[in-house]
Amino acid sequence: MRGRTWLGAALVLGAQLRALWLAAAVEVHTAKEVVAVNGTNQRLKCTFSSSSPVSDQLLVSWNFQPEDLSSHEPVFRYLKEPYMPPSGRFKERVTWDGNIERNDVSIVIWNLQPTDNGTFTCQVTNLPDVYGTIGEVRLRVVQKVHFSEIHFLAVAIGSASVLMIIVVTAVIVCRQRRRKARDKRIEVADTEL
Repeated sequence: MRGRTWLGAALVLGAQLRALWLAAAVEVHTAKEVVAVNGTNQRLKCTFSSSSPVSDQLLVSWNFQPEDLSSHEPVFRYLKEPYMPPSGRFKERVTWDGNIERNDVSIVIWNLQPTDNGTFTCQVTNLPDVYGTIGEVRLRVVQKVHFSEIHFLAVAIGSASVLMIIVVTAVIVCRQRRRKARDKRIEVADTEL
């Protein structure tokens, strides 16, 4: 009987420690999906909350997983200062756009390419909070469209308006011609009588 009591106490203590661990973890917040136009720049927003004050040892890691699920690539690191990637697809295309005092660890990706489609992950470690969630942002890079939806709608409405004016004008001209022809027939008939 004593073994069961010990086991029960250990389980309860384990559950309480797990709850405390989750309460002390870093929480990371990101937009789930971002759509950007090819050739433009895009800010990838990432903020965090921590139960501890921001530490001098705050570590931010941004990584990238391409859509084809090939290996992860480092994008950016921050530890006391920003560290740009020395090589890879994001070399000289990523800049720090965060503010540690406001718990903002965002970055900007420059000159987006279709090969940048994929998932970016943002991870924050703030000692003593070393565990926590990892934020994910799915980026979709779309081609420039020559006609936006608004332009298409304007062309459709303009075309319909012009067509309506032509139809109304044709109906009015036809009615006037019929009226003139009828008046002429009446005049000829009156003259013959």
